[in-house]
Amino acid sequence: MAKKSDKSAKTAFATLFPDATPVKHDKYIAPRTVKKKTAKFESAQREVNRQQASFEFSDGFIACFSDEQPVSFMKDERIKPTIAAIKKGLIMPDIELDLHGLTKAQAKLEISALIDHAHNHHIECVKIVHGVSGGVLKQYTPHWLVQHPLVLGFHQAPRHHGGNGALLVLLEKPL
Repeated sequence: MAKKSDKSAKTAFATLFPDATPVKHDKYIAPRTVKKKTAKFESAQREVNRQQASFEFSDGFIACFSDEQPVSFMKDERIKPTIAAIKKGLIMPDIELDLHGLTKAQAKLEISALIDHAHNHHIECVKIVHGVSGGVLKQYTPHWLVQHPLVLGFHQAPRHHGGNGALLVLLEKPL
């Protein structure tokens, strides 16, 4: 039911603009999503966080991952919708760590420093680029991430984030 002031406004508008015809609002156009730019985990941040990194990964722990499926891990079934959103590319990572050119020992330190930095800065999702070559870093990175207590889950990155050469990691938020 239209208000009296709405009717008077419509008649006033019609008298001012007699050629105007009402526009029919029958189509919904979804708002564009703004893509945020992923920040690089730079060397200055790394140095400070490497010294403060509180977790050390074991090379002896080997998790079970399927060779046919994309690499994925969930610590708890309650985060399944969030991992699904990561898988679809709906959750954007805030920080990216590129492991290219690092040794296994350096990569472990960098990942630990990244997780500490992200946790301290209330960052929920990070991207770790390990490469597609199937080398040591691609092989060990998921096994290391499974061990860390702040990692809730991860999934192979969508194609626009590096595909099988990267992982999007979901981290626990600080209290």
